[in-house]
Amino acid sequence: MSAPTLADVVTVLEDLYPPATAEGWDAVGLVAGDPQRPVRKVLFAVDPVETVVDEAIEWGADLLVTHHPLFLKPVTSVAATTFKGSVVHRLLAAGCALHVAHTNADSAPRGVADALADLVGITDRRPLVARLDDTERGIGRVGTLERPTTLGELARCVADVLPATAQGVRVAGDLDAPVTTAAVVGGSGDSLFDAVLAAAVDVYLTADLRHHPASELRERAAFEAGADARSDGGRPFLVDVAHFASEWPWLAYAADDLVGRLGDGTVTTRVSTLVTDPWTTRVASTGR
Repeated sequence: MSAPTLADVVTVLEDLYPPATAEGWDAVGLVAGDPQRPVRKVLFAVDPVETVVDEAIEWGADLLVTHHPLFLKPVTSVAATTFKGSVVHRLLAAGCALHVAHTNADSAPRGVADALADLVGITDRRPLVARLDDTERGIGRVGTLERPTTLGELARCVADVLPATAQGVRVAGDLDAPVTTAAVVGGSGDSLFDAVLAAAVDVYLTADLRHHPASELRERAAFEAGADARSDGGRPFLVDVAHFASEWPWLAYAADDLVGRLGDGTVTTRVSTLVTDPWTTRVASTGR
């Protein structure tokens, strides 16, 4: 049986993650590659960085699918003398195409948000911010935890199931406080604090939380809880992980769903386990 073409594979990927559902500022879809070339090996990774390109070439991949775009901002050259141009030249010289599924994969069923929600054990879930034209798609997920737990236990669970990074897991709130509901957003999530507050969940798991938004949310939560309401500082509590780690679980879903849709057994997929988080070391604070 002949292998599908790159055009065939892209059709499946765009059915799973429609480009029209990406945010307006995003850059998704086929970045480089000949649509008529056959595809037998597909590597999935979070970032289109040099080490991932090395892995794709060494494995003999015909297609590299990444979550993060190579060209999110416009460029005027793809010459091999630039680091982004070098990525394109090296992949094409090795016969490997590049495709991106970013915010369209964030919002999709079995996308980035669902993969993270599954790891945490969120049931009866819905998008945190649903699309107006499709209530099954949207940013983040919110729902009920499979079993009541504490903030500390949940944070330890997150640390166990996500890839290890230098950052680890940061927590804001009383570790002994009970939690039964949660919201998750893969990637940077502090722009969605208003939606999280409206969802009235106990805990919010996301990445890239900045000082001022996080501080203001916690102060607001404590204020609205009232002095006599709770001693845990108010809800939602925050669980902050590395951006890369929050999005990596989706790769396995994407790989499985691509093979399932193609259905002919001619395409082999692989999920990169390379940690491409840019932070490499954490030094514990010891000063006053």
